[in-house]
Amino acid sequence: MRKDIITNFMLINLVLFFLSCSSEPGDIPLNKVVPSPQQIEYQQMELIGFIHFSINTFTGKEWGHGDESPELFNPTELNTEQWVQAAKDAGMKQLILTAKHHDGFCLWQSKFTEYSVKNSPWKNGSGDVVREFVDACRVHGLKAGLYLSPWDRNHPDYGKPEYLVYYKNQLTELLTEYGPISEIWFDGANGGDGYYGGANEERRIDRENYYNWEDIWSYVKSLQPNILIFSDAGPDIRWIGNENGFAGETNWSMINSDTIIVGAADQNYLNTGDPDGKNWVVGECDVSIRPGWFYHESEDSLVKSPQQLADIYFKSVGRNGTLLLNLPPNKKGLISENDIQSLREFRKILNETFSRNLALGAEIKSDNIRYEHEKFSPVNIIDGDKNTYWAADDGIIKNTIELMFDQSITFDIISIQEPVRFGQRISKFTIECLINNKWETVAQGTTIGYKRLLKTENVTTGGIRFNILEINNTPAISEFGLYKSTPAEKTGDKFN
Repeated sequence: MRKDIITNFMLINLVLFFLSCSSEPGDIPLNKVVPSPQQIEYQQMELIGFIHFSINTFTGKEWGHGDESPELFNPTELNTEQWVQAAKDAGMKQLILTAKHHDGFCLWQSKFTEYSVKNSPWKNGSGDVVREFVDACRVHGLKAGLYLSPWDRNHPDYGKPEYLVYYKNQLTELLTEYGPISEIWFDGANGGDGYYGGANEERRIDRENYYNWEDIWSYVKSLQPNILIFSDAGPDIRWIGNENGFAGETNWSMINSDTIIVGAADQNYLNTGDPDGKNWVVGECDVSIRPGWFYHESEDSLVKSPQQLADIYFKSVGRNGTLLLNLPPNKKGLISENDIQSLREFRKILNETFSRNLALGAEIKSDNIRYEHEKFSPVNIIDGDKNTYWAADDGIIKNTIELMFDQSITFDIISIQEPVRFGQRISKFTIECLINNKWETVAQGTTIGYKRLLKTENVTTGGIRFNILEINNTPAISEFGLYKSTPAEKTGDKFN
């Protein structure tokens, strides 16, 4: 009897042993701060668009004072589907419309003000730009976002508690009457001179306390739980600290939101993020395709070239950010052909440049593979699947992944991605190439995050080493690519 018990016990343990050997290990440990699924999906869009269109389009101003007549607003050929199609052709996945800029003029039939399209000649006062915009986005499969300026240079109560009731009422209209809104945009330009219902005076606010941002953000989420909120402090998406579209060479997705005053933030801090930050707040890099944010005929010859846009892409998306590119419609209500042509060529550059990953087919190995299990094999970083990844064992700080090629390749672009669902980990790395039988450093960097793009001189090599030098947790890489930029003869001068 006792012998049978011992035998059965041994069999059970043997079965458990084999089961443990054959089962797949779990994922790598999470960092303390990780993105939400919505933030991951947002950053994977990479390129989104801004539509600055309002009374300023017809006055030539960038910031209206709030005393401009609604009679001026009359876009005779307004076509929001043309906006959306231009954005879609450029590869954008979302558009954000200025439903109300600082001048207070509203592009929808707001019940709480007369300063809106309902008192304009456009469609005899019955039009609704916001409605046409969100409908066009949905027809063409783009997400729709809205900008509602916290500052209002028209409203008589701005700077008083009563204005906050008005502002919430307008948020309620926009977030309950137009279906799902993917992003709501709050900027930091607040307070100054304005019309203010005829007062024509300067009004300053206590930026730290006036809006009670925590309350507004909570209210927004109560209306649309899945919406992402943009401001200097997030809570989901942050300003990158400039309007050039450039993230920092070092760019962490983490910051300490509670240290940031919206409208008075440290721009360098926003540009680089914080490796010790306790909030995951993705950096959004906003820039206009023209010098101004609104359309001005005098800027028709100053549209950014396709090469300039490609350079901005590298310094935004390629530095762990998202690119928010402004496309201002003209007085007719159309995006100008100059802008559309530049967008098309910009997309062509990206498509051609990243059409072929020269790293595919390499013989690849790593100093360390987590548990020596295929789930964490370095082969995963060139399989084209962002969900698979290489990882090292816990406690491994420095590691080299080596790629060797049967024939020499020539590249000038390196792309690296981390599986950011587990957090952002790498803080220093180098890239070496085998040149004349000697390993030479051709690129180096700090943070990687969702995506890091590095531009080099033309490099011809038969081998690559990716050296991870500093980390804050178990290192992991989801994608690695080598590319050759589009030849200059196809697109003009190459971007820098």
